[in-house]
Amino acid sequence: MSPAGLDETKLAELRRRRADFVFQAFNLLPALTAEENVEMPLRLDGRKPDPRRTAALLERVGLGNRGAHRPDQLSGGQKQRVAVARALITDPEVVFADEPTGALDIRCAREVLSLLRGLADQGQTIIMVTHDPVAASFSDRVLFLADGLIVDQMARPAAVAVANRMATLVESAERAAAMGVN
Repeated sequence: MSPAGLDETKLAELRRRRADFVFQAFNLLPALTAEENVEMPLRLDGRKPDPRRTAALLERVGLGNRGAHRPDQLSGGQKQRVAVARALITDPEVVFADEPTGALDIRCAREVLSLLRGLADQGQTIIMVTHDPVAASFSDRVLFLADGLIVDQMARPAAVAVANRMATLVESAERAAAMGVN
């Protein structure tokens, strides 16, 4: 049993139906088209995908004309937008994004961040983990962690404010390490 009292089957069901994930490495299946990659969570849950919904999600992420393409035919930014559409196909309560722009160039990163920001503005809960102050600046609220603990937070900060706070946290950790403090 898990700490929450759910067995592995119930945990898997919870993850499939109430939460979804966007990873830095996209995690698209290379043999599948963009449409098939988007539909994969539904198929894994034993549900039949609605092709109109898949097409609408791909359109929503700016890839309405790329559904038949395989991942090797897409740019990094397009792959990440497919991953976002895949995360949304189950209508999750929460989307967890783990360094969603880490593998992207600046332009593609901005497109993905703008997409995530737009989703949040429409009511989608998104929890993003990032070390990038620019990515963090797209958030409603930024929590700063040090050694697994929340040590600070900012509401709707500018990238420079996030960068400055991160630098201060690093300096504090380095001073503590030099003094032998854990």
